[in-house]
Amino acid sequence: MKAITTLVSLWFLAAGTFMVQRAYAGAASKPVSVDIKNAQGQSIGSAVLTEAPQGVRIKLDMRNLPPGEHSLHIHQVAKCEAPDFKSAGPHFGAGHRDAHAGLPLGDIPDFSLIVGADGTARATVIAPYVTMGNDDRSVFSNGGTAIVIHAVATGASSSAPPRIACGIITRPE
Repeated sequence: MKAITTLVSLWFLAAGTFMVQRAYAGAASKPVSVDIKNAQGQSIGSAVLTEAPQGVRIKLDMRNLPPGEHSLHIHQVAKCEAPDFKSAGPHFGAGHRDAHAGLPLGDIPDFSLIVGADGTARATVIAPYVTMGNDDRSVFSNGGTAIVIHAVATGASSSAPPRIACGIITRPE
């Protein structure tokens, strides 16, 4: 009898865990839209975040940016106070570097946002070191994070290029 009670209890525990995981997976798979604003507070585009097998897919649709190469990162704090967006803090997970690449979690390796002469850019990229889950790699950690666009693509310089646009990433309600 004790064995049957134990088996039934384990079955309910497994079924409950499965149901919670399915409910969470459905909620996490919803796209998250982020409004990106410039230093004047004007909306200059959007980023739509969705789960990807190896990170988070970011689909960008931008306008009114300076032409050329720009870098894009996920920053630690869900704040975008103009004009310099330093309120977004450092790169997300700067103290928790990815074991494979030695980069902060918010870095997006080998990616530059290329803005055309008309100031528009459309691109899709995978941020490989972050998730949309409940873990410490989640873009929703600590109340959210921010997407920051820098003036020029990161080069060999040790100083970060100026931040020219920012959008707050928060978990949808």
